[in-house]
Amino acid sequence: MNNQKTETDQCGSAGGERGEGVSSFSRRHFLAQVSGAGGILALQSMAEGQLADFKPSQEAVFAAQGAEMNPVSVAFKVNGTERKLTLDSRVTLLDALRERMDLTGSKKGCDQGQCGACTVLVDGRRVLSCLTLAATVEGREVTTIEGLQNGGKLHPVQAAFIEHDGFQCGYCTPGQICSAVALLEEAKRGDVSHVTADVRAPLAELTDDEIRERMSGNICRCGAYPQIVAAVHDVHGAKKTARRGEGGWDETV
Repeated sequence: MNNQKTETDQCGSAGGERGEGVSSFSRRHFLAQVSGAGGILALQSMAEGQLADFKPSQEAVFAAQGAEMNPVSVAFKVNGTERKLTLDSRVTLLDALRERMDLTGSKKGCDQGQCGACTVLVDGRRVLSCLTLAATVEGREVTTIEGLQNGGKLHPVQAAFIEHDGFQCGYCTPGQICSAVALLEEAKRGDVSHVTADVRAPLAELTDDEIRERMSGNICRCGAYPQIVAAVHDVHGAKKTARRGEGGWDETV
């Protein structure tokens, strides 16, 4: 009996030694590691929460960047209102309109002058505001999509786009409309295009090909091109002029 008990004790002792050899982690060690990891995660969560709560104002951001900027003072009209800005000489007209004047109708699409979503009018002529430095419009007049309507009355081109469903998602529509307004003025001046058959003859009408060519700088990813052409035809065919009057836009035949 004594011999059997001795063998059992030896086996248990050997098993305990083997258990310690298989794994060096004790329960106490495991709990300590879990607690440490939990503390790290809690600190990380607190830090992320504090960062999320810190939301600097737009003015604070510009003020912080002031030391690194090459400031220039620019004064120009925007939708009939005189505006004066002090900004980095490298700031584009698009960023000045959107970030400094809250005129977000002009869209930033490609930011490379390829899509036309940023089209605005400068002295009545269309420009790509993402490629135009704000400093270059000193003393000039800028018209954005917000400034086309007058006294709550839509510009004829805006009304025609609605009438003909000349948009789907609407992202490119401000640029499309500004471009169409300039297109009609170009046609009135007799400006020719790449597809004009006879550049010496007065431009009698805008054909589908003329409109497509003149609007080719404005991309519609939704594919509303037929409706856009129809909208331009509607305004030009009725010989509606885009002239401001005290009562709004005058549409004369």
